[in-house]
Amino acid sequence: MNINLKGKNALVCGSSKGIGKATAIELAALGATITLIARSATIMSELVRELDHSQGQHHDFLQADFSDSADLRKKVHGLTLGKTIHILINNTGGPPGGAIIDADTAAFEQAFNNHLLCNHILVQAVVPGMKKEEYGRIINIISTSVKSPIPNLGVSNTIRAAVANWSKTLANELGPDGITVNNVLPGFTNTGRLDSIITTKAKRQGISEDEIATIMKNSVPLRRFAAPSEVANAVAFLASPAAAYISGTNLTVDGGRTKML
Repeated sequence: MNINLKGKNALVCGSSKGIGKATAIELAALGATITLIARSATIMSELVRELDHSQGQHHDFLQADFSDSADLRKKVHGLTLGKTIHILINNTGGPPGGAIIDADTAAFEQAFNNHLLCNHILVQAVVPGMKKEEYGRIINIISTSVKSPIPNLGVSNTIRAAVANWSKTLANELGPDGITVNNVLPGFTNTGRLDSIITTKAKRQGISEDEIATIMKNSVPLRRFAAPSEVANAVAFLASPAAAYISGTNLTVDGGRTKML
């Protein structure tokens, strides 16, 4: 099975921590040259040094805040003038939790911008190069909520579903060019985002964070949370030559928790 990524350039969003960071590490280990993109230049400059360089890679980063889509557009177009991006990993931290009925319309607008519109800006920038190189992998890290809405994540449930349908539409349009588009749907994964959810649930229910974590783990058939690297492994496979005939699908990485296929 060919999962070698030597000679491929990957743009990994949200790569300063969590699943994004783990994905950057895994893709570099497979030979890809990584461009990190996140808000913290300090963290990314450290991570660039930590990434695997053993196959001649020259990693770099873009500092960008997805709340400023005009700046993102300018920076990513500047990046693509100097290199072809073969692999795009769209990964953005989820909107704040809360019941959908209580959500302000501004929360939907912000989430729509940060997730769908910024993803679209990145895709439009990198697809011409993918077509020219005849290699393209677009992978969106979203949520199991696109299969089954998650309680108290109203805005996230709504926006993640929009991204999933945008992705499927792209897969249909870009397939003739040999570009695959897929979604990875992580379940409970040991990240700062999960810590925040546990803290919020504990306060709301008046029990300890350890009790909440135990309840959540017991809802997973494998009885544990995922490590970020386990989600990154799925992303790396979809980015590889081995996954050339997989497109337009949702790959759930949740330990079996989602109750439908």
